Amino acid sequence: MNNKSPDYYDIDALLNEEQKLVRDSIRDWVKENVSPIIEDSNFNASFPKELIKLLADVGGFGSIFPEKYGGISLDYISYGLMMQELERGDSSVRVFCSIQTSLVMNTIYTFGSDELKQTYLNKLSRGELVGSFGLSEPNHGSDPSSMDMTYIELDDCYLLNGSKMWIGNAPFCDIAVVWARSKEDGYACFLVERETPGFTTSKIERKWSFRASETGELILHDAKVPKNLMLHKSCSIKPALKSLNIARYAVAWGALGIAMECYEIALNYANERTQFGKKIGSNQLIQKKLVYMITEITKCQLLSWRLGKLMDKDKATFEQISMAKRNNVEVAYNIARQARQILGGMGITGEYPIMRHLFNLETLITYQGTDEIHTLITGRDITGISAF
Repeated sequence: MNNKSPDYYDIDALLNEEQKLVRDSIRDWVKENVSPIIEDSNFNASFPKELIKLLADVGGFGSIFPEKYGGISLDYISYGLMMQELERGDSSVRVFCSIQTSLVMNTIYTFGSDELKQTYLNKLSRGELVGSFGLSEPNHGSDPSSMDMTYIELDDCYLLNGSKMWIGNAPFCDIAVVWARSKEDGYACFLVERETPGFTTSKIERKWSFRASETGELILHDAKVPKNLMLHKSCSIKPALKSLNIARYAVAWGALGIAMECYEIALNYANERTQFGKKIGSNQLIQKKLVYMITEITKCQLLSWRLGKLMDKDKATFEQISMAKRNNVEVAYNIARQARQILGGMGITGEYPIMRHLFNLETLITYQGTDEIHTLITGRDITGISAF
């Protein structure tokens, strides 16, 4: 096995030098910049905003896009490995980068005019602007097609009304990408700037999970959005759902990072902790837990790697992305639970990150699509019958 990270099947041999460099450099960056402060940020329920510029400097925002838009045309396996290492630090850091890249920048890159791309993407990549993405609503999470946020066209602008809930970065975003619908024209996507009259945000307090990630509400009350800031219009909700693909891909790799971190901590603890005169790692039931962990991690690594190869060829289906997201989160959740048990009482303390990861996984189970929704996506794909 690789001494630096769980790698039972020599996954490193499948990676090129750039991919390994990205992974290793982000891993070192996380240990230096995230690990020393994240427990306090978690307890204080605030995102460490001092990391934003540092994340930009290491390519955390928009690295998959062309250089003229602030990226470096990074391949998807490298991007996945980056998400893996960031979430080993904490979900809040990976989520921040994923919102900025996978949702906000990607939507602008996909639908925006060249002028809008030039205006916003470079600033987002440098961390000069913080973005948020509004699709889910207080009454419509798994069914965004029934959204209540509306838009109507006026002579010189669009008028938006409604709210979006459970939105990452909402409390301090500079711009927001929001989806709304019209009775006549279907769905549309808008870029809303912070200073837009009628646009306000709020912060969800007293969360048990994603504590270091600031989550909130986007509220638009007669908000007048200039016509050039409509990014896309469609009679179908499918373009909005398609915009989630890269974000769900990032969740799959990020959850794998949590699983790897919890396994390493449990393995090291089992080889150090002594009870009844021997290392607890010598106990059969402890070894069974550790064997389960490394086996499932290995399967997740191969699944993620193959999905990355398909993404690079633009051949990955949203159903394949959905499977990886659901599987990897479920595996990480089970591994975190078993790792906490191996650590006993120490597993619930802030001295180790396992309980923090476990709480965050409670959110990841329903984040970017619930476990049930992703199960039904796969079920529909293999049977040809929709159970929605």
